[in-house]
Amino acid sequence: MDLIKVAEQAFAGEKKEFPAFKAGDQITVGYRIKEGNKERVQEFRGDVICIHGSEDKKRFTVRKMSGNIGVERIFPMDSPFIESITVNKYGKVRRSKLYYLRERTGKKARIQERRVK
Repeated sequence: MDLIKVAEQAFAGEKKEFPAFKAGDQITVGYRIKEGNKERVQEFRGDVICIHGSEDKKRFTVRKMSGNIGVERIFPMDSPFIESITVNKYGKVRRSKLYYLRERTGKKARIQERRVK
């Protein structure tokens, strides 16, 4: 078991610091994409539905509406392809998994904004 942890630490390298966010917050994730020999950063802006995992192995799901279609994407927190994460709005929610937003559209799918000092 200890050999696995030693190997993970060797490959970990430097860790990026991201702002703290929770479920219900609206964030923008800058994700690096390779197309052939070109590389660019694509912004994915949406609401955080859930956060899975613990410590280094966290993953978070971001949902956005593209036209009338809901698009969800799962990002691993330790991914080397994540350039930046910015928090646009802080949401006021009472649960940690917001899967009920999948069935809602329009004004029903809004999340109330939380005031941050």
